[in-house]
Amino acid sequence: MEILGATLRICVDDLEASVPFYERLAGGQALRFDRGGVSVAAVGCFLLMSGPAAELDVLRKVTATIAVKDVEEAHRVLSDSGARILAGPVATPVGRNLIAMHPDGAVYEYVDRRAGE
Repeated sequence: MEILGATLRICVDDLEASVPFYERLAGGQALRFDRGGVSVAAVGCFLLMSGPAAELDVLRKVTATIAVKDVEEAHRVLSDSGARILAGPVATPVGRNLIAMHPDGAVYEYVDRRAGE
């Protein structure tokens, strides 16, 4: 499995107030979208999320987002290595993802950019 990078997941109370700090820190503009009632801003290696407390409580359980070349390959390697697949793989607007719990109990999201597959 080829890991391409990781994104830090940060839940914030006020997305609009938080985005300018992270844009300056990362040196780029945030890509914004909504997903399941949560407003999201991706900037550099940061994924800022804001929304209803119940939604954020679920999102806080995921330690980080790991970009991989191929989610199907990640699924196979994770399963063969003792991870438990909690969700996915499923298609998203920008690729595919899955949620896995590692044997130590840490939960990660794995994503790729292979849209339309």
